[in-house]
Order: sequence, then C-alpha cells, then structure tokens
Amino acid sequence: MRILLITQSEELYLPGALSTWFAELSDADTVVGCVLLSPAASGTGRKETLFSRAWDALTIFGFDFFVNIALRYVWRRLIKADTVCSIVESRGIPIIRLSGSINNAESLALIKNCGAEIFVSIQGNEIFKQPLLELAPCLNLHTAPLPKYRGLMPAFWAIHDQLDETAVSVFLVDEGIDSGPIYVQSSVKIKGLSLHEVIVRTKLKGMYAIHEALDLVRQGRDPEIINDASESSYFGFPTKLDVREFRRRGGVFFK
Repeated sequence: MRILLITQSEELYLPGALSTWFAELSDADTVVGCVLLSPAASGTGRKETLFSRAWDALTIFGFDFFVNIALRYVWRRLIKADTVCSIVESRGIPIIRLSGSINNAESLALIKNCGAEIFVSIQGNEIFKQPLLELAPCLNLHTAPLPKYRGLMPAFWAIHDQLDETAVSVFLVDEGIDSGPIYVQSSVKIKGLSLHEVIVRTKLKGMYAIHEALDLVRQGRDPEIINDASESSYFGFPTKLDVREFRRRGGVFFK
C-alpha cells in the first residue's frame, strides 16, 4: 500500500518509535510522503514555540521535570541524535510542510498529490475533517484502552489513576476525538513504571500495533472492536493540581 505518514517534530520519544516502525515496514508498503506538523500547545490547538513548551514544563509539571527534560533535549542535540526529520529523510521520503491547518484547501491539494492509499497518524495533533478523510482512510495510534482515556496525555492519566496496565489502540479515524472503530488493541503492563517508561513502552508497542492494523486493512478487513461512546471518558491536559495529585498518589516522571 502507498502510505502517507502524518506526525510531528517531537524529539524525545518519536525518533526511537519511528525507527522501529520503519524497520518493521512490510515490503508490500511504500511510504510516499510525511506530513510533518508543528507541535501544538497543550489542549489549545495553537502552534507552540520551544519557549512556550519549556514554560509549560516548568509551570505545570515543576522544576525537576523541567530540568530533566531540558537535559535530555540538550544531550540529544550535543550527540546529534536522530530526529523525526533525519529518520524520514534518510529513507528518501519527501517531507510535506504545511503553511496552515491540515484541513485547508492548500494542504488537501498537497496531500492529494501524494496519491496515498492510506494515512497513518502517529501523534497527529489536529482533528481531521471529512474532506481530508475522503482522500484516504486514516489509521491513528492512541496509547490508551479506548473508549476510555480519549484525549490528551493518556500515559499521565493512567498513572494518575493508579492502573496496573493500560493499552494501545489503533483505530480508523472519523471526525470525532479518538472515536473511530478500533482495528487493534493491545494491553501494556505499567505498574511501578515512571511516566517516561510508560511513554517509551506504549510508543514501542504502538508501532507493532499499527503494522497489525495495516495487515488487516491489506486483507480487506473492517475494524471489529467497537469504540462505544457510552463507555468513553475524556481527559484534557493536566493542570498543576492534577500534577500535585499525580505525585501524591506515588506517580513519578523519571527514575
């Protein structure tokens, strides 16, 4: 299948996960392009600068979290670690940078020209509207046991709620938020893990789940797991009070 990858330029967790995804790519599949979205601000949809992301890390998650993230970011720059861009470009895949929303007419024209048969969204940060979804079906990875934990930062909320395990879900995107029917759902044990460890573990499990879903699409199968809205829960971006409760319940960001 001709795949269009839709992702963003997150530097700490996506490069490793995408390397795994590309390594497991079937010979029957070709990635014809990568739409690279800019990071969006927490729960707002507006585009974020590096400074505003750092400010969120400091004021919401605390000084220790901010320092840890900053040191990891600086270290990756010093050792010239792989980025999403370098991973994609090293495979000769064209990067498509959009000047506005993925749903506007100019973006849709660029995407249509790729001739993709299916879209794969990994950490896409916009709601995809019907004109985009009419171009090709879209698979999306959500690192939570849908229909529970729709929304933002599911790894944080899973630890906040003291779950022993969470899940990764690969679903067929519709115009809702994490509401489409599910192709693949796999459980992930997280008891005793830090937020960093949960993100790494669920991202990696998710890469294999996407390939399982692609195999089902290739076989002409429809998604069989119902994403029941009546059983859903939605979580937004954490507040300072949420972070305080996360810590009180024994949650840790890094070990």
